[in-house]
Amino acid sequence: MATVYTLPSATFPVSPRFYSYSSSLRSSFSLFRFLNTLTPKMSYPSIQASSQFSPALPPLPDNRIVLGCGAAVVDFLATVAAYPKPDDKIRSTSLKVQGGGNAGNALTCAARLGLNPRLISKVANDTQGRGILEELEADGVDTSFLVVSKEGNSPFTYIIVDDQTKTRTCIHTPGFPPLIPDELAESSLLSALDGARLVYFDGRLHETALVVAQEANRKNIPILIDAERKREGLDNLLNLSDYVVCSAKFPQAWTEAPSIPSALVSMLLRLPNIKFVIVTLGEDGCIMLERSVTEDDLSEEMDVDSLLESLKQKKDNNAATPACISSTVIKLRANGVGTVSGRLFVGTAEKIPPSKLVDTTGAGDAFIGAVLYAICANMSPERMLPFAAQVAAAGCGALGARTGLPYRTDPRLASFLQQSSQMATTSSVQ
Repeated sequence: MATVYTLPSATFPVSPRFYSYSSSLRSSFSLFRFLNTLTPKMSYPSIQASSQFSPALPPLPDNRIVLGCGAAVVDFLATVAAYPKPDDKIRSTSLKVQGGGNAGNALTCAARLGLNPRLISKVANDTQGRGILEELEADGVDTSFLVVSKEGNSPFTYIIVDDQTKTRTCIHTPGFPPLIPDELAESSLLSALDGARLVYFDGRLHETALVVAQEANRKNIPILIDAERKREGLDNLLNLSDYVVCSAKFPQAWTEAPSIPSALVSMLLRLPNIKFVIVTLGEDGCIMLERSVTEDDLSEEMDVDSLLESLKQKKDNNAATPACISSTVIKLRANGVGTVSGRLFVGTAEKIPPSKLVDTTGAGDAFIGAVLYAICANMSPERMLPFAAQVAAAGCGALGARTGLPYRTDPRLASFLQQSSQMATTSSVQ
């Protein structure tokens, strides 16, 4: 008997052969492209137009061009009732094939929020590669700077989504041959950077990324790094960066500091160009340390771990929507590390009911996409962190990294965008 695959707008049978390891990636992605024809998408121009004429939304940022460099892949997502034990044979409860990759996801999010993203990456001239390009273009991401290899394979990831624990396990296969700097012509690099407000790197394609980052640095274009984990070449990128968004494990792994707050202090001391560093903590929200822009001596000094605990005590644990609690500018001390002047922020996450939580794949990418928008829109940290948390939470309500990503016109974002517009004239992330 055929297994039934359900979409919001259609239900049809899928042969069990589709689930077997012997089924080809070509046939899988062909199915994905067929599924996409069944669900209408809002094109980027219509998003831009609707937001410009909506009286409820503030104007789009004046300069909304962002350049990203990193992974664009195909995700094969299978939801299972519980993660399999070794040598188990189980069936998936749902299946989705869609574009993925940190940079591809974050820039898709940024495009839906109203930015004009460009992407430097590499795919092969195969069915998967063409599908990756088509999906990015449909969401408004400029793919004209991607390198398309005549041979090899495009990158892809198998993702097992555990419906019981609400976790996901990723098994990635890199594209081949990998992108090398010589494949990115100087004219293409200069065109990609032309007019950019911000450049973002997900830490992959490190040799090419460094070439792009060095040129962006020469042009005084701010750089944001996604520090998901320690990678080859990441330190060189961090030394050129202005903003860093980290996974929960990265700060301590990179600095060997005893706690996350002390690790953030260490990062600001080791990376003198950094304006702020954020560590995302999933359902526990995020922590941000912003360097003080003033050089005045501060008489008040406080242990950074103690300050974090005091800020956490101010959280409203009954609030369902994201919020932000901040300190004043203070000299923050990390024992055995040093001191830095700045402000500490605690951002809360949206409380998602278990029945509404579907998949956390790409939540960090969505958060970064929203941070890219916030920097372009000159949002204050107090507005940026709740906004990014709301965008990330919206993406967790559907299977796949991109399915649930909100558009700028999403009613769930209206209050955050309106508040940021009111605050932009008095406080901004520069």
